[in-house]
Amino acid sequence: MSGFPEFIAAGEALTDLIAEPGQQRWASQVGGSTWNVARAMAALDLPSAFAGAISRDVFGEQLWQASAAARLDLRFLQRYAKSPLLAIVHRIDPPSYFFVGDDSADLHFDAAALPEGWRAHCRWAHFGGISLARAPLAGKLVTLAESLKRDGVGISYDPNFRVLMDEGYDATLRRMTELADVVKVSEEDLAGLFRSDDLEGAFAALRAFNPAASYLYTKGAQGASLHVGDQAWHAGAPRIAVVDSVGAGDASIAALAWSMLRKPERTPGEHLRFAVCAGAGACLGAGASPPSEALIERLLATL
Repeated sequence: MSGFPEFIAAGEALTDLIAEPGQQRWASQVGGSTWNVARAMAALDLPSAFAGAISRDVFGEQLWQASAAARLDLRFLQRYAKSPLLAIVHRIDPPSYFFVGDDSADLHFDAAALPEGWRAHCRWAHFGGISLARAPLAGKLVTLAESLKRDGVGISYDPNFRVLMDEGYDATLRRMTELADVVKVSEEDLAGLFRSDDLEGAFAALRAFNPAASYLYTKGAQGASLHVGDQAWHAGAPRIAVVDSVGAGDASIAALAWSMLRKPERTPGEHLRFAVCAGAGACLGAGASPPSEALIERLLATL
């Protein structure tokens, strides 16, 4: 492999350990929101990479093999003899979880160790997830986003709220929103990030950080809206038989970025509908199942 990817997602790749009924058995599942976004972009046949660090143990090996299977550029995936980052999901409904990752491999990511010359080819970079709430990784990623922004690279940001994003995350939320060209949020994100039930007020506060950005506001089965300046477009979700919604948001932001990169002639409404159908397509398989362009087009035809 000699060419460099046009798209990178930088952040965390982790392993979910999910309690099966009765909690006598645990099932493992590879994941991580930024890693899922990279896989979703690769599924749309855009040369992509996940820039992050994983362990050298069995958990890291699973992530390495899954990254290879997703056709991600493995030169951007760093490996360290450190512990893995684990998400312990001890109850599914309602979701209850905590993270295990003291001095884990993800925190040792080194942007300076990425392959020489990659920046000249990068057109879009995605950030988000718990990687931006875990020091010292968070500071490294904000610095990387700032430098890519100066280079004219498109930036997308999905905070993907988790319980460790408390008041200490507020400054990062503001800074990453200021840097982003596209910000993706859900109703759950807004409630958690702003610690408020006033979702309309929270969304207005977020947009005030960067009025020039485009905002993808997802609402699950109700579809999504795209907000650009004083204009907004709305799209309902296609009717599907949902297997699960894992990775739906990751697929939607990847598809929106893909559409903006590959189909710049599309209207904002068309970009939005493509993103919504990508999110729906991810719900048709178990776990994070990135949809192909063909599947998204089939779902678009049903709208």
